[in-house]
Amino acid sequence: MANEATLNSLAPQRWSSRIPHWPKQTFKRLASNPWLLASLAVLAVILYWSATNSTPTAVLQLLHWMPALLRGLRMNVELSVMAVALGTFVGLFVGALTISPLRSVRTAAQWYVQIFRNAPVLVLVYFTTYVFPFELQWRSWSVPFPDWIKVVLGLALPCSAVVAEIFRGAIQSIPSAQWEAAHSLAFKRTQVFRLIVLPQCLRRMLPPWMNLYASITMSTSLASLVGVHDVVDTAQIASNTVARTDFTILVYFTLLVLFFAYCYPIARATRALERRNERY
Repeated sequence: MANEATLNSLAPQRWSSRIPHWPKQTFKRLASNPWLLASLAVLAVILYWSATNSTPTAVLQLLHWMPALLRGLRMNVELSVMAVALGTFVGLFVGALTISPLRSVRTAAQWYVQIFRNAPVLVLVYFTTYVFPFELQWRSWSVPFPDWIKVVLGLALPCSAVVAEIFRGAIQSIPSAQWEAAHSLAFKRTQVFRLIVLPQCLRRMLPPWMNLYASITMSTSLASLVGVHDVVDTAQIASNTVARTDFTILVYFTLLVLFFAYCYPIARATRALERRNERY
């Protein structure tokens, strides 16, 4: 009987020891997640407004203009993709020229980098807007030169200068012993660059290149100043149409959220790549 009583007293302890503790740990993780808490708070406010039928007028107007704002944001994304693509192509070429054995070529490439790397983006956007013609004429033909192309060129200039510096720094980070070992194996300079140096450079260039893309994306907000119908121009039209102070504050806060929601994952991915490169 004593043994049975002892077993019965230990049974709840054994059963309780087998109960997993993951629900409590999971709750702590969820409670410490600021994004989840913010989402729950927004959801609670929306549910309260829906239940009491007390949605503010500014919020209703924002919901009405939200599709137009998203279409404008798509224009900003397209501008950033084209500007970074063009700037990357030109920057890789200029970056290769900065390590040319010819001194005159190196000097010209370095001057290009210094000029466009240190020029304000807004000045470059205005520069390309008014330097290039509004129409391209050839004989009796005239083709319009859209403002969005000029903005792409204006953003591609500083992008190419930064990419050239990123490329030059990546090349110089390769140990000289690898160059010497490749030359000892009778590799030509182009083969060393293409087969040995370039694959390593691309991995080291990716994190700063992603940061550059996020920066260029935020700089596309300047496009509205030269007549491009982007998300900022859409917000200005909405603000003038509704003509309410609370809506103006809300719509520009929405622009901040939209740009943050697009660029923040890029920043997180950049940090993850940097930590990965540190391990290898």
